[in-house]
Amino acid sequence: MGTNTQPVTTTLDTTETGNPPQSIWQNITGMRFTLMEFSGGLGDLGTFIPLTLALALVTGMDIGVIFIFAGLFNIIAGIFFGLPIPVQPMKTITAVAIAEQLLPAEIAAAGLIMGAVLFLLGFTGWVEKLERVIPLAVIRGIQLGVGLKLAGKGLSFIASTPVTGIDSMLIAVVLGGVTLLLMNNNRLPMALFLILLGTGIAVIQAPSNAGMLQIHLPQLALILPTTGEWLNGLFQGALPQLPLSLLNSVLAVCVLSGDLFPGRKISTKKMSTSIGIMNLLSCWFGAMPMCHGSGGLAAQYRFGARTGGSMVMLGVGKVVVGLFFGAAVMHLLQYFPQSILGTMLLFAGIELAMPARDQRHREQYLPMLITVVGIIGVNTAIGFLMGIATVVIMKYANSRK
Repeated sequence: MGTNTQPVTTTLDTTETGNPPQSIWQNITGMRFTLMEFSGGLGDLGTFIPLTLALALVTGMDIGVIFIFAGLFNIIAGIFFGLPIPVQPMKTITAVAIAEQLLPAEIAAAGLIMGAVLFLLGFTGWVEKLERVIPLAVIRGIQLGVGLKLAGKGLSFIASTPVTGIDSMLIAVVLGGVTLLLMNNNRLPMALFLILLGTGIAVIQAPSNAGMLQIHLPQLALILPTTGEWLNGLFQGALPQLPLSLLNSVLAVCVLSGDLFPGRKISTKKMSTSIGIMNLLSCWFGAMPMCHGSGGLAAQYRFGARTGGSMVMLGVGKVVVGLFFGAAVMHLLQYFPQSILGTMLLFAGIELAMPARDQRHREQYLPMLITVVGIIGVNTAIGFLMGIATVVIMKYANSRK
């Protein structure tokens, strides 16, 4: 993974270098439909699967509808960006929905509010003003902090398994070692192997159910939240989600796209507008609130995705599964091995954290580390505020010298 060493600076450099943005036609003709691309597209399922499954199980949302809309936007993102830009659940809204058992209409309201805000910020270009004033050190701190939390979540999944067995710590150690050995191998699709192995173990562990493989079409219905549901969606979902979406799903993922694909950094305006449109079009019909996250991009890149073709293949697969096999997927995913999910999350988190290594000077790494402390100790929004405060104090101290 290539990163660019930054000079000592306190603000994010938004200057684009290299080739100009590619056209839609160039994105399409540049797609590769190889086994490695397909494997890379599966790299983010370590996050997507547990969050989606838990959301459907707890709130009663139709997992078929969730898969269909996620798949459609995977396809559109692959064509629109030409890079393996992921489509993920909005993590804060999803976590609150699971913990508080929100109603589907409250979840829809939260997603619609987020969609409207992000579309407005992107369409007007206001998000670019935010990008110009947020320090790169703070962005790197967000990448490092969220990456470490993601890796920690993976370790917690692994730690919940027994020491030995078909789904165990021993399996995770072996698979982790193999993943490390193949980390720089661009020919062996490790994520595809992990997903297939996990599916096989899930089939073995799942109780026999002849009706599991019956085809069940998803239940698509228009959701119209009440005033109370709009308010609950706003205060319990949208407001806590907004800082994370701005920082991780817009600013950080755009910086990471430039790190991984030099000369092809995606603009924050385009990214914010894309997230807004996704949610404004889909949450009315029972889709989960969605975003483009830096962790997902890191995971997909780590496991081999390099073009939009990986997202098109993943999207087609999700749509087919959502249309015809939602019930079977719901059944199997309950038995997907925690050791394999944990291994995938662990390496996705490491990949997300890697760009932070370019912060080598005190003016860079000190705000970055304080941002990380806030993220791990409290949440992303607090970490961001702590990082910004550190930069301001350091600039003031330097000006007094």
